[in-house]
Amino acid sequence: MPAAGTDHRAAPPLPRTVRIGYGLGSLCTGTFATVPGLILLYYLTDVLAVPAAVAGAAVFLPKAWDVLINPLVGALSDRSRLRGGPRRPFLLIGACTLPPLFALIFAAPPVRGAPAAGYVAALFLLAATAYAVFQVPYVTMPAEMTEDPGERGRVLGWRVGFLGVAILLSGALAPAIAHADGDTPGSYRLMGVAVAVLLAVGMFGAWSATRRAPAVARGEAEPSLRAQLAAARSSRPFLHLAGMWTLQALAIGVMLAGVQYFATYTLGSAGAVTPLFACLIGPLVLFMPLWNRLARRKGVTYAQWCASLLYTAGAVLLAFTGSGGPAVGYAAVVLVGIAYAGLQLLPLTMLADTLAADAAATGRRRAATFTGLWTAAETLAFALGAGVFATVLAVTGFRSSDAAHQVEQPDAALTGITAGMSVLPALLAAASLVLLSRYRVTPAVNRPLQEEPARAD
Repeated sequence: MPAAGTDHRAAPPLPRTVRIGYGLGSLCTGTFATVPGLILLYYLTDVLAVPAAVAGAAVFLPKAWDVLINPLVGALSDRSRLRGGPRRPFLLIGACTLPPLFALIFAAPPVRGAPAAGYVAALFLLAATAYAVFQVPYVTMPAEMTEDPGERGRVLGWRVGFLGVAILLSGALAPAIAHADGDTPGSYRLMGVAVAVLLAVGMFGAWSATRRAPAVARGEAEPSLRAQLAAARSSRPFLHLAGMWTLQALAIGVMLAGVQYFATYTLGSAGAVTPLFACLIGPLVLFMPLWNRLARRKGVTYAQWCASLLYTAGAVLLAFTGSGGPAVGYAAVVLVGIAYAGLQLLPLTMLADTLAADAAATGRRRAATFTGLWTAAETLAFALGAGVFATVLAVTGFRSSDAAHQVEQPDAALTGITAGMSVLPALLAAASLVLLSRYRVTPAVNRPLQEEPARAD
């Protein structure tokens, strides 16, 4: 196995079709991370008349399951001897199961309240499991395709690019279809089918295109969550970085869950969610190259500070929408969107630097372990975001309804929607700065790399 720091310039480049095809998988990861967080809670409270607290549990618990299932999927993938390699068969299984399950989430039978919440939670749990089967092997693949850091960066560049397209496309498409016929169950069923098609394109595309991908390295994740956490505790830079991103992902998750409510009850139009989301995600493609350039010139940690502070400032400004009018709200969301472009790119770059430093310091290839924890924490944070916002709704007296019988909300609920969309994410982002200030990657003497042995608890 090559030592850390070995010159990989002689390594042959990956086929362009592999790089692009691998990136297609982000049409799945970006869409599944965005649409449920953006629209599922609102679907439960304002279409299926589910009480806010019950709706929050129905959204949070299935995604929290990912924290338990991710290590199991990683261990099964590591030990797989299936034809087609250890990762690609899992991509195919996920591609065959997630799209139909996602469509079924929004095809609830004609029930309301708790029964509707039970139906959605059960389907969302199955969909989250199918997503884990695809996602965990997917994020591990770049480290196994090539040991050339530059080539790996090009692969991840396509992944981040398609991620931006997925977030922008799904985030604009899903609400537009759902609201096209007045928030009826039928419009949500159509939206579920349309998003399922987008998921299938990305998942089957990634599975098909990576058939030509080489397997030059093989890392092994720890076989259980307990063992993974024990490994992570030995890397303080990873703990600080993962903690920072978890808080920021939670802030983003809370804000995504609140966008539809903010559009409906603060801006006064359910359809306002489409331009609002365009202001949030539109800067993603435009400003991501600028954040990348800033990171190269000033350092990635400096760029992360800038993005984090800008996100916090934008969230604070959002709180003044009521007094300043819709223009203030849209301007604040644009600032948040510019920062969000950096927050999608820079933590991943910092993670790659952290993994390289850990490999150089320890001589152990622990990328699979750390990326598994990273994706589990990210998934949990986004899921918890919806649960936290639902708690805000419940505490402030939000009244649930169905599509045919909208109710007037008390002033406390309207205040809670604005505060949950602005003040709460700002506080979470500010707290993340404490962990960012403690993040350090210390250069270490390179040691020969070895595969990390899988240990049983």
